[in-house]
Amino acid sequence: MSSLVPLIYYGGLFVLFFFWIYGIVSFGLDVKNKLIPGIRQYRRGRKATKRREERENEREQEEKQLY
Repeated sequence: MSSLVPLIYYGGLFVLFFFWIYGIVSFGLDVKNKLIPGIRQYRRGRKATKRREERENEREQEEKQLY
């Protein structure tokens, strides 16, 4: 009976520790595979929009100068 208590205690700690580590690793992989690519895509989209607006403004300026 006395050897069963530490076994249950350490077994419970192992289970809790395992799921704690699993959660941390899962969060890290989610950040790496979802959050960072999403941020990069957002920034690329913002740059493309800014370039498009600059080209449009330049075209409008040239049209105004022609007339």
